[in-house]
Amino acid sequence: KAQQAMSRKVKFSNNWKKGKSRIQKIHARIGNARRDYLHKTSTTISQNHAMVCIEDLQVRNMSRSAAGTTEKPGRNVRAKSGLNKSILDQGWFEFRRQLDYKLAWAGGWLVAVPPRHTSRTCPCCGHVSADNRPTQARFACVDCGFEENAD
Repeated sequence: KAQQAMSRKVKFSNNWKKGKSRIQKIHARIGNARRDYLHKTSTTISQNHAMVCIEDLQVRNMSRSAAGTTEKPGRNVRAKSGLNKSILDQGWFEFRRQLDYKLAWAGGWLVAVPPRHTSRTCPCCGHVSADNRPTQARFACVDCGFEENAD
C-alpha cells in the first residue's frame, strides 16, 4: 500500500521523500524480523545439538530464470519469477552461516549433505533407486523392504 501511494507522488517532492522513508522503514522491519528469527532458531539448534546435518542447497541453480528467449519466453515465467523471489527471500545461506559459526563456537559440527539422491537413498541399507519413492509421501526400499513416511 505504501508503494502504491508513493507511485502517485511527484518524484523527489517532499511527500515522495516521506513515502520513500516509510517504505524503507517497512523493509528494515521485515529484515530485522527475519534476522531475529534466524538468530533465535540457530541459537536454539546449536545449544541443543552437537552435530547438525543440512542439505547443501544450490540456491543459484534453484533460482535460475525460466527457460526461453525474449522472442519465445518459457512456460510459466511469471510463476517461476515469483518462486525465485520467495526462494531468495528465505535467507537459507544466512541461516547456514549463523548455524556454522554458532556450532563451531559451542564445539559442534555442521555437515552439509549434497542433495543428490537424498530422497532416493535408503537409510538402512544405502540402496539408491528411483523406485524407492512410489509416491511423494511414501518411501519403500526395493532392496531391503524398509518402509517409512517420506516426509
